[in-house]
Amino acid sequence: MASISQAKAEELHKLYKNTLLNDIIPFWSKNSPDREHGGYFTCLDTQGKVFDTDKFVWLQAREVWMYSKLYNSSLAAEVSKEEKDSWLDLATLGAHFLRDYAHDEEGNYYFSVTREGKPIIHPYNIFSDCFACMAFAQYAKASGKEWALDAAKKAFENVERRKDNPKGHWSKAYPGTRPYGSLAVPMIDINLCSEMKEVFPGMDVDTRIDDNLKLILDKFMDRERGFFRENVAMSDDVSTDTFEARLVNPGHTIECAWFIMDVAAKRKDKALIDTMASVLLKTLEFGWDNKHEGIFYFMDMRGKPPQQLEWDQKLWWVHLETLVALSLAYRETGRQEFAAWYMKVHAYAWSHFSDPANGEWFGYLNRAGDVLLELKGGKWKGFFHVPRAMFLCADIFASIANKPQL
Repeated sequence: MASISQAKAEELHKLYKNTLLNDIIPFWSKNSPDREHGGYFTCLDTQGKVFDTDKFVWLQAREVWMYSKLYNSSLAAEVSKEEKDSWLDLATLGAHFLRDYAHDEEGNYYFSVTREGKPIIHPYNIFSDCFACMAFAQYAKASGKEWALDAAKKAFENVERRKDNPKGHWSKAYPGTRPYGSLAVPMIDINLCSEMKEVFPGMDVDTRIDDNLKLILDKFMDRERGFFRENVAMSDDVSTDTFEARLVNPGHTIECAWFIMDVAAKRKDKALIDTMASVLLKTLEFGWDNKHEGIFYFMDMRGKPPQQLEWDQKLWWVHLETLVALSLAYRETGRQEFAAWYMKVHAYAWSHFSDPANGEWFGYLNRAGDVLLELKGGKWKGFFHVPRAMFLCADIFASIANKPQL
């Protein structure tokens, strides 16, 4: 079985940090800012040229969060003052756009707006609100602006208010016939609460985290298979043999597992760490493509044909979240199977998604691993999963390199 030596961990730390500082951040800082109307362009082609100017609010918020997070991190001490100040300047560009244009009168954040900030798509779920909250929280810490702190707290309360019915009156589902709950809601709420606790240490979010943990472990965990379902019936008379109930999203399960493992590590809860480590392994064993390598996007729990036509694509974020999860699992457990899986996923991801010639990472591959879309950003891909994974993996491998060998 493989292991990751301290020397290898230091090598990986440098790879992630240097890629973040010298590739990913410059690519977005050069191509994404909209200096005329505020906010950011996220629809960028292979070379970073803008191919569409609509603004997707959750991606606007994620970019504010990422630049603010960088400014607030220890990494800021390793760059020039000019570089550090540019991160705050770019965060401000997006934070003001979010504040001025991205929500309705009740504080619900739209899904998308025009370049100038006119609403296009209603606030039909709470994910824009979640990322707006995270964005304003980190930006408040970076800038010291009271209005940003107020905006973060208001969005946090709005998510709490809406999370039991996240789509509200915009839901397409007929009420009562097939009530399902989505894993996406409690998992993102755990991440949101963890973020708020980091930025505002005095905020009491532990009960809300515990409620989400209980929901995930009691309702979403499939005891037979050892990993999470994407959707679960919220009443006993609802069928579990439907497209929705059989759906597995390996990327979401893995991302959720590391969100929970991070909470467990901070609480020194070894039992919960071990449970999430098992979920991670079971998901990889189920979701890995043994023919072409890589992790499938969607799967059917019972091996039936999935309804998603893109089920066999390989996506950037799935593999990046897996690298974060595996590096974290290795640091927390020292188990060699996580090192072996890490090196396997690392080899695939870095050789297929990374684009050294033009910068950044491609987002979408077909099953065979060929680039499917010649873009670096769009409606779903922005300045988030790539830089966050680079940031987190650099930090995790630094901690592995600087402690006694596992």
